[in-house]
Amino acid sequence: MTNQVDNRKVAVVGCGFVGSSSAFALMQSGLFSEIALVDVNREKAEGEALDISHGVPFVGQVKVYAADYDDIMDAAIVVVTAGTAQKPGETRLDLVNKNIRIFQSILPEFKKRNYKGILLVVSNPVDILTLAALKLSGLPEQRVIGSGTVLDTARLKTALGEHLDVDSRSVHSFIIGEHGDSEMVAWSSTNVSGIPLNDFCEMRGHFAHDEAMDRIADEVRNSAYEIIAKKHATYYGIAMSVVRICKAIVMNERSILPVSTMMHGEYGIEGICLSMPVIVGEEGVSVHVPLVLNEEERESLLASAKALKDVAQSAGL
Repeated sequence: MTNQVDNRKVAVVGCGFVGSSSAFALMQSGLFSEIALVDVNREKAEGEALDISHGVPFVGQVKVYAADYDDIMDAAIVVVTAGTAQKPGETRLDLVNKNIRIFQSILPEFKKRNYKGILLVVSNPVDILTLAALKLSGLPEQRVIGSGTVLDTARLKTALGEHLDVDSRSVHSFIIGEHGDSEMVAWSSTNVSGIPLNDFCEMRGHFAHDEAMDRIADEVRNSAYEIIAKKHATYYGIAMSVVRICKAIVMNERSILPVSTMMHGEYGIEGICLSMPVIVGEEGVSVHVPLVLNEEERESLLASAKALKDVAQSAGL
């Protein structure tokens, strides 16, 4: 990190359900000593900051406060959650034009102040908005990261862990592509502590591999819709994902996470942001980690990239 950013400071832009849940989870994480909240409605930011800061005695010293753009230019990470929420029956891609307009009012603020930290884009559709953030902020590509399929991958590991009756942390697998309807599971490279998935399934008495894979992939893909139908928004899972990504950055973990970043010809994909495993550390993202994919998976990934490209083009990106 340059000396212009404070590694113990994070900012959250947008204090809706996702932003305030992320700020709450970040406060509990102990990663930061300062959490600044920015919202178009200043009173909303002040209210959330007050509410969250009342928990400070339970976690140790952390300052939580409402701020404006001038106050957050020294934050190591700015988490952008601003945007219109996804409504029941609406896809993440339906949100695109509304949220690009919101980004057009936010991101130039970082460009004109020459922000030196990392932008973590969480608003949906996250892949399209990561591309928009790249274009509007003027930041180098490695410092603009979308939360991508970190949450989808966590949902997948949970489902596989339950299916196999094993700790989900021992499951190694990735959801890749769009964070949305065209996402896909990289089944060919999935393993449980180094044991190929099908072998481990058989060891646990499961033999209907294709059927189980289809069911679990559908369950993961549709879980956000199910939550939105039942409680109108998803925010706790994504808040935990935000903490996970922030931890990889500020602790310089060099963790491999499936975040959304710009593609430059990997797997034949160019000029769009989508999720593939990359190394995440204090400089942002560095190397794309090559996944072993079979022919069918490669085709699904290309189809996912094309779906995103079509939306980006129709939105003028």
